[in-house]
Amino acid sequence: MTLQHEIRAIHLRPATELAERVLLPGDPHRALAVAQDLLEAPKMFNHTRGLWGYTGVAADGEPLTVQSTGMGGPSAAIVTEELIALGARRLVRIGTCGALADGLALGDLVAARKVVPADGASTALGADGDLGSDPGLLERLVAAGAQPATVVTSDLFYDPRDGTADGWRELGASVVEMEAATILQVAARRGVTAACVLAVSDVPSPGGAQRADADQLERFGLAVGAAGYAAVEFDPRALGRAERLRTTR
Repeated sequence: MTLQHEIRAIHLRPATELAERVLLPGDPHRALAVAQDLLEAPKMFNHTRGLWGYTGVAADGEPLTVQSTGMGGPSAAIVTEELIALGARRLVRIGTCGALADGLALGDLVAARKVVPADGASTALGADGDLGSDPGLLERLVAAGAQPATVVTSDLFYDPRDGTADGWRELGASVVEMEAATILQVAARRGVTAACVLAVSDVPSPGGAQRADADQLERFGLAVGAAGYAAVEFDPRALGRAERLRTTR
């Protein structure tokens, strides 16, 4: 652990160029799938710690990096800090989330207009109120088919606490996930732009949560990747591609 203010790449070991725009899935497998879908001749950027990352040329002719963060805020904070230290300047978390209430369907895309930091990592980094996606990136995520919503970030996937979800709903949150608040807080501290787009992978049901199957998750991963790319691309001709991927389920 380091308490120094200077950040350098310790956990990421770049094997190729880092683009200034980076998509951040949590899952290394999703990083690979999105890289293969979006990039021409992707090269592995990082493989240490199992945090797979790739850089290649996107459809607009400019470099794009897709780098996994791992699960939860602590891992996401390390990856985000080191990417920024290496030169990343526009970051979009692309992940999945669980719906907290009715009205969302499996595969729906949600753009984080507001993020409630209910996790330890973002709080330790100074988050003391709601966070939010960069307005410009948020606008393009919505144009790509995501609906703006309030997201809550939690430390726990298997949460045993009674009434926690009710409290989140009272705050206006419609979905829950595990990394957005940390990524947005690190970005805010370091002065770079960041946003978050998520696909709904779990919805409430009378018999317990209904979860997307493996094939659906694969398609949802490509859909959030396409939406994230639409937010950062230089030529926005791909707007709408995320919506087509999302609805093919």
